[in-house]
Amino acid sequence: MSKEAKLFFVFKTIYFLITERKKLNLIVYNKNLQNLFNINLINYKFMSRKYKIGEKNGIGKEYNYKNQLIYEGEYKDGKRNGKGKEYDYDYDEEDFDSSENSEFTYSKKTTFEGEFLNGKKNGKAKVYNDDGNLIFEGEYFNGNILFGKKYNDDGNIITEVNYKKGTCKDYYSNGELKFEGDYINGERNGKGKEYNYKGKLKFEGEYLNNKRNGQGKEYDDDGDIIFEGEYLNGERNGQGKEYNYKGNIIFEGKYLNDKKLLGKGYDNEGNIIYEQNNIIGKGKEYNDKGKIIFEGAYLNN
Repeated sequence: MSKEAKLFFVFKTIYFLITERKKLNLIVYNKNLQNLFNINLINYKFMSRKYKIGEKNGIGKEYNYKNQLIYEGEYKDGKRNGKGKEYDYDYDEEDFDSSENSEFTYSKKTTFEGEFLNGKKNGKAKVYNDDGNLIFEGEYFNGNILFGKKYNDDGNIITEVNYKKGTCKDYYSNGELKFEGDYINGERNGKGKEYNYKGKLKFEGEYLNNKRNGQGKEYDDDGDIIFEGEYLNGERNGQGKEYNYKGNIIFEGKYLNDKKLLGKGYDNEGNIIYEQNNIIGKGKEYNDKGKIIFEGAYLNN
């Protein structure tokens, strides 16, 4: 090999080594840059809640911005599933003063304990008020009450609902039944019964949007019938009958907005004593033998 050829080979070898070294350095640099980029991307997505590293599964706890426990229970696929408890907090005014460095002292209270499904209340549950008293126990479905009992602050039952069947019962403070019947969208709709404070039947009939509508019967405090007929928007409207304490009819005819429109009135023995027609302002009166004693015009009567 000539001297020129040897020299060319040496220079070519040196060039090759330098070039390969540069390529190796460039690869290492690119890998480092890519790793740095990936780490920053993860941090960005995590801090902006756009990146999900796994999901909550099993037992876990949630905290508010004050690092106070607000939930503890079971999770599945990132959502509350299974048994759990929710908490709220009251501050103790006795431990607070107006000094600049003073802080509130908070006391934890259970507000809900029960079951969850896909992040919503679902299944058996209990709900408590601010004083820790039970105000509801029953079952939820998809975040809404399905059926159960509601209590007042004294622990007395006030409402018993079953939205699955569309029924409800309301109670007086003494525990006596106040109402039982059909419910739709939280209001009386359909057939129902009202009771007085003594537990005697007060009304039975049909309702629409919490008001008496359709056929119904009214009773006095002793449970004796005093009216039966048609209602509209909570008032007597249409055909109806009134009864005395003996159960005898004392009026039958038509009503308009709780007032007698036209019809016949009777005494306690069932004898007709008057006829009225407030549409045209005329009427008739009878004596105890059924003879007409007056016939003519009336006003406001």
